[in-house]
Amino acid sequence: MTLRRATEVLEAGTWPVADAVATVTLPFDDRHRRRVRLVDDGGDAFLLDLDDATRMADGDGLRLDSGGIVHVRAADEDVLDIRCDDPRDTVRMAWHIGNRHLPTQVLDDGVLRIRADHVIAEMLVRLGAEVEARVASFDPEPGAYDEGGGHGHSHDQGHGHDH
Repeated sequence: MTLRRATEVLEAGTWPVADAVATVTLPFDDRHRRRVRLVDDGGDAFLLDLDDATRMADGDGLRLDSGGIVHVRAADEDVLDIRCDDPRDTVRMAWHIGNRHLPTQVLDDGVLRIRADHVIAEMLVRLGAEVEARVASFDPEPGAYDEGGGHGHSHDQGHGHDH
């Protein structure tokens, strides 16, 4: 049996979810890839074989060369949700997080979400934020140098980013 190949990332909202033939649930660190063997949630292997390393977001699809699409899901992981009473304080927290080059998700209610890190949590609490440890999906904002809203090439500026 030939290994299925996924050769294209389809951005969330641009493909019919009903066309999904499988799902693959991946943590953030495993959603920036070019070529890797993956196993879908049903236990079937496939090869991710892209031209360039691409950041995959929750809801994206991976087009299989044999037909069909594998639906990408963000896995639950240890995260910190950061809340402030005042929007100015939220901006201050975002500045401190960004100054440390930490991937950050901005939730609909203005809450900031980062990966769990007890040192950062203590710093944010000292600065006045409410920090809640949770287990939830993590789908951070694409970096300013990512093309196509996070669906493209990563920059190579040597800033020590974790992609």
